[in-house]
Amino acid sequence: MPVKKEKHKMPTQDPKKRATNFNEVELGYDEKTAIEEAKRCLHCVNKPCVSGCPVNIEIPSFVKFISEGDFASAIKKIREKSDLPAVCGRVCPYENQCEGVCTLKKMGEPLAIGKLERFASDYERKHGFKCDLPRPTGKKVAVVGSGPSGLTCAGDLAKMGHSVHIFEALHDGGGVLTYGIPEFRLPKEIVKTEISCIKSLGVEIEYDVVVGKTVTIDELREEFDAVFIGTGAGLPSWMGIPGENLNGVYSANEFLTRVNFMKAYKFPEYSTPVRVGKIVVTVGAGNVAVDCARTALRLGAKKSIIAYRRSEKEAPARIEEIHHAKEEGIEFKFLTQPMKIIGNGDGEVKGVECVKMRLGEPDNSGRRRPIPIEGSTLTIDADTVIVAIGEKPNPVLTENTNGLKITKKGTIEADENGKTSLKGVFAGGDITTGAATVILAMGAGKKAGKAIDEYLKSK
Repeated sequence: MPVKKEKHKMPTQDPKKRATNFNEVELGYDEKTAIEEAKRCLHCVNKPCVSGCPVNIEIPSFVKFISEGDFASAIKKIREKSDLPAVCGRVCPYENQCEGVCTLKKMGEPLAIGKLERFASDYERKHGFKCDLPRPTGKKVAVVGSGPSGLTCAGDLAKMGHSVHIFEALHDGGGVLTYGIPEFRLPKEIVKTEISCIKSLGVEIEYDVVVGKTVTIDELREEFDAVFIGTGAGLPSWMGIPGENLNGVYSANEFLTRVNFMKAYKFPEYSTPVRVGKIVVTVGAGNVAVDCARTALRLGAKKSIIAYRRSEKEAPARIEEIHHAKEEGIEFKFLTQPMKIIGNGDGEVKGVECVKMRLGEPDNSGRRRPIPIEGSTLTIDADTVIVAIGEKPNPVLTENTNGLKITKKGTIEADENGKTSLKGVFAGGDITTGAATVILAMGAGKKAGKAIDEYLKSK
C-alpha cells in the first residue's frame, strides 16, 4: 500500500474567529487521524529523527504504539526522554529538527511527529500521569529556575533518586513557558499539568526566591550536594534608536509578561492593564515577535505590523507561526529597518521612521547581511511599538556569584555537559547560550542532569 505523501492536517480555529480570542489555535488530532498519520512512518533502520531530536526521544517506537492504538505505551515511551511532551508537541520547532531529517521528506511531507507527540500527551492528560519512583540516594540538588532547562534537569534527577528543590524567582512556575508564550499557542493549564507531573516525582518548588539576592549560590552550595542554574534569558534588548523612551513603546518581555503571566488579556478581571493602540508595529521576526504581533491583534489592534530588516527566508520564526500570523491578518514588512520612533509632541508614539534594506553577503549569523538602500526612507503610522529583537541573561545571579566565569555576552561559561567554573555547580539553557528554543534548553537540562548524577556518584 503506497504511503500518503501529505501529512494529515490538524484542524484549527477559523483565522478570523481566533484573531479575536486567546483560545488555542490548533485543535489536535482525534484518535483515528493520529493512528492514520502514525501509519505513514517508514520505521527507518538508521532512525534519523531520533538523532534530530535534542532530547533523543525514541520516535519510531512511540509512533508505532500510536499506529496500534496503544496510546498509554506511546506516552510512556516519550516520557523516558522528555518531561515536557505536551509543551514540545506545541512549541518545538520540529520542522527543523526531527521532521527536518525525516526520510518521508524525500517523497513528500515528513511525518507529523510534533502533532503525534501532542496527541499522546493530550491522551495522558485525560487519563493520568504514572511513573515509578526509584530508591532515594540521599543526595540533594538545588535547581535555580523553573523554565524548560530547570524542569527537565529536576525531573531527570528525581527519576535517578535524588532529592531536588527548585528555587523560582517569580510567583508561578514554568519560566518562559508561562510568561513568554501566549495562551493561544501554549495554554497555561497545560504548563501547570506538566509541572504537577514533575512535582509528583518528589520535586519541590519554592517561589519568590531571587537567587543572587534572597539567597546566594554559595549558600546553596553549603546546603546542597550540587546546584544547577537554569535562569534563562529574560532581559530585553533594545535597538538604541531615538524615540525608544516614548509612551507606547514596549519591550517584548514587558508586553508578553503583562499579557501572559499577569493576565492582562483578561483585564479588568485581572488588574493588570496593557495599552494597545490602533496600529501596532512589532520589530523583529522571531517567534517572540510573531507572538507579540498576534497578541496585539487579539487585544484590539486594528492593524498589527511586523517590521524586519531581512527577508522572509531569513526570519527566525517557525514557518507554521508565520503562516498562522498571515492567516490572521498580520502584515509583514520585510527588508524594513526602523531608524527612529516618532513622537507627537506629547511624548506619545505616532509613527516609525524606517529605511528599506537589501541583502548582501552572509554575516556572523550565517544569514545575509542587511544593507540600507540610500534614499529609501519611509514612515509607518503607529501608536504602539513593540521591540522584539532578542533577550539576554539577567545579571543578578552572575554579578553576585564569586568565581563563576561568564562570557562577554553575560552568559555563564559551561562545557557541553553544563559544568561551570565552580565545583558542583552546573548550568544550561539560555543562561549559557543566550535566547534559544525550548527544546534546546531541555536538551541542555538533560545533559546537565546526567553530568550531575555522575558527579554525585563520584563524591
